[in-house]
Amino acid sequence: MRVIYERCAGLDVHKKIVVACRRDGKKQESKRFGTTTPELLELVDWLSQWECTHVAMESTGEYWKPIYNLLEGIFQVFLVNAKHVKQVPGRVTDMGSARWLAELMQHGLLKPSFIPPAPQRDLRDLTRYRTKLVQERARIANRIQKVLEGANIKLSSVISDTFGVSGRAMLETIVGGQADPGTMAELAKGRMRSKLPELEKALTGLVREHHRFLLTNQLAHMDFLDEQIATMGARIEGQIQEMSKSQDKPFCDPDGATPLKAQDAVELLDTIPGVDTHTAEVIVSELGVDMSRFPTAKHAASWAGLSPGNHESAGKRYSGRTTKGNRALRSGLNQAAWAASRTKDTYLSAQYHRLASRRGKKRAIVAVAHSILVISYHILKRHQPYHELGANYFDERKRESVAQRLTERLEKLGYQVNLEPVVA
Repeated sequence: MRVIYERCAGLDVHKKIVVACRRDGKKQESKRFGTTTPELLELVDWLSQWECTHVAMESTGEYWKPIYNLLEGIFQVFLVNAKHVKQVPGRVTDMGSARWLAELMQHGLLKPSFIPPAPQRDLRDLTRYRTKLVQERARIANRIQKVLEGANIKLSSVISDTFGVSGRAMLETIVGGQADPGTMAELAKGRMRSKLPELEKALTGLVREHHRFLLTNQLAHMDFLDEQIATMGARIEGQIQEMSKSQDKPFCDPDGATPLKAQDAVELLDTIPGVDTHTAEVIVSELGVDMSRFPTAKHAASWAGLSPGNHESAGKRYSGRTTKGNRALRSGLNQAAWAASRTKDTYLSAQYHRLASRRGKKRAIVAVAHSILVISYHILKRHQPYHELGANYFDERKRESVAQRLTERLEKLGYQVNLEPVVA
């Protein structure tokens, strides 16, 4: 096969050791290194001795990051999917894997994974950690609800938000030792005061010291998580502003278009139905703002894991399960899809209801999430806000066929239908 990269190397990465193989034409040499920073610097010097230009390694958990931190900027690093470079079964060893990676790298048979620049990687760490904090807060809320049910307190049956202003005041009163349901019901505010009789019944329970102890610690934990989420949100905003101000590595299209700043990207993505500021920050952190790295929107959807699977044999299609991709981005887009499905008079809501009736709610949500990703791709590509197509977009595409189909259904029910256009 034709040699693409004359001097290159392959790394088989583990937690404690790195097995490296460097190649120069047909000559090759292998060696083991540790994974501490001084030992990895020896690896850098060892690769530089043969003037290697390209280095390939598998994306093994988090163990590739210390190596990538030192190789970045010195070599052209290819982080490849381990699934794409499997060897023949029975011949897999540490040395063999490193040699195989080096050989594939030399002949240009490896496809690198997308590794964002350092500022975007920092933003990605922040948004992912904030997501974990929000999930932990939801788990604490469920635990509190479990304790209330065990104490015969049915507050969630009357109040939609147990941890709102009124609900939180009632919980604090319960923790403080108050047992009079009428007194606690009087803490309701706003429209909730119309439910005072129901609240009084719901707050009549069997609260013991054991329940108060659990509620005290769980509410304190929830307050701590609220502070952490707020702190993380402020840090994310600051990171986005720093990315917007930095012009060292501007995000721009190859055709010389005006660079799109991260803050502007968040504001543009916020115009999509179902996408709030937090979701827009997740999209920017995971997808980035430079869409030149994805040739088409289909490539971006496949990278995110929102494209249908391709499994066909003997002319028969099997499971269309979506592929594995960026879990953080996919999760955020699915949440945005659920929010978009509840909007009124929007294209995304119409798409959800149109598919949910035939394919089910979960498949419809994945399809809407795919549409949101495609919309985000074109917004970031064109630097334009979202343009609403309307809830009747699907009917307007085939106006005559829809009218004919509905007319036929009414005629089958025994009605005589005469269609007359309404004058605008």
